[in-house]
Amino acid sequence: MGNELVINTTSHETRIALIENGTIAELYVERSRVKGIIGNIYKGRVVRVLPGMQAAFVDIGLEKAAFLYVADVFDAMDEYDSYIEGEQGEEPMPHPLHPIEELLQEGQELLVQISKEPIGTKGARITAHISLPGRHLVYMPTVDHVGISRRIEDEVERERLKEIVDRIKPVGGGFIVRTVSDGKSEEDLVADLHYLTKLWDEIAKKKDNAGAPTLIHSDLDVTQKVVRDILTESVERIVVDSKPEYDKIVQFISTFMPKMKYSIELYDEEEPIFDHFGLEVEISRALGRKVWLKSGGYIIIEQTEALTAIDVNTGRYVGKHNLEDTILKTNLEAVKEIAYQLRLRNLGGIIIIDFIDMEKEVNREKVYGALEEALKSDKSKTNILKISELGLVEMTRKRVRESLGRMMCEPCPYCEGRGYVKSKISVCHEIFRELRREMLDIRGTKVMLTVHPQVADLLYDEERRGLEELEKNFKKRITVRAKPGFHQEQFEVAVS
Repeated sequence: MGNELVINTTSHETRIALIENGTIAELYVERSRVKGIIGNIYKGRVVRVLPGMQAAFVDIGLEKAAFLYVADVFDAMDEYDSYIEGEQGEEPMPHPLHPIEELLQEGQELLVQISKEPIGTKGARITAHISLPGRHLVYMPTVDHVGISRRIEDEVERERLKEIVDRIKPVGGGFIVRTVSDGKSEEDLVADLHYLTKLWDEIAKKKDNAGAPTLIHSDLDVTQKVVRDILTESVERIVVDSKPEYDKIVQFISTFMPKMKYSIELYDEEEPIFDHFGLEVEISRALGRKVWLKSGGYIIIEQTEALTAIDVNTGRYVGKHNLEDTILKTNLEAVKEIAYQLRLRNLGGIIIIDFIDMEKEVNREKVYGALEEALKSDKSKTNILKISELGLVEMTRKRVRESLGRMMCEPCPYCEGRGYVKSKISVCHEIFRELRREMLDIRGTKVMLTVHPQVADLLYDEERRGLEELEKNFKKRITVRAKPGFHQEQFEVAVS
């Protein structure tokens, strides 16, 4: 079964699902109120330089100042000693020769680009190394370098592509040859190069005439980005439920990817398109913490501010032979589901996977190898450490935008995002301690205690003895009043 792009567009939201072998593999969401800003280029003003962190905060006109690290600063007068391979392809990552306080001063204006969207409480991450992605090439106007995507493994093809780009590129600029360029003609690369260099000329002119902070260039919307970056020969069909979006995609492909062979269909059935393809159920499943495996085992996914923890359990699966085989089979099944969930939920940063403990080293190697293999289809860069004797795997996955859970959910207002509340018995005992403190200062003979209804039931029943002891010791009558609108942990003590 070929891969498909299913696009649902309304006035307030666009959702794009990449379906691989009949199953949703990636989901992109963009809301009209909160447009994605990765790739946008701004003329910013430095508001603070932090020598101790070798970083600076730059006002680019967003709610929070953006963060600029010293390695992401480009200065026309500066020299860089070397380039190393970056996280995608062979993107150059320069080593600065000078501290940031010599490169930037407060009030200085500079051109920057969003490399990571604001995530959680953090502002956007920016870079002064501008890159303009096209269909086949990524143009880096500030770096004289040519790199080839690591995913193009054939050395002859790598040399062919490098020779073409070296020959046609402008002096002083650099390019990354994208994976999709594998096997493409010089004509395809030249067309992309002309478009990107013309775009940069327009950006440079606009920058010279603009004040700071201001937006200089907006990257493509989510539909155009996905079509540009994901539409390959493996995607056989695009299905979209909006005529304007349909027309926009056809125009975009005919302009920038005229040789692309594809099938695009306008979906006009009454049943919502995501329901028709069974995607809503999968999206809801991707927001849950527990994911069941076919064998009866399950994984638990907990996303915190610092990292994501994934726990593997045998659950209902008891196996057929021995415990070690049961554990190995569960872990191997969990590997495939974990790799799938990482892509679908767009989980990034530090990830800790707690596999079920395996006694045999050979089995740990099997699980580690299976995880490496399963992550090969992931476009985001991952780094994995060997499984420890405790069955733990530490890994990182490149994160440039919010995870699906953070984008579609918000902290529970009841538990304030903790995931739990104090038990009713704990609240009762906390009330007793507070009453002991308050009774000493209360001059009247009656006390009104206002609590959550379920806590009130407990105080009238199982915990009644605690109230009676307080009444006897302090010679005051305690009246309990249930208030439905109260939080389970909330209570008030007052003289009645």
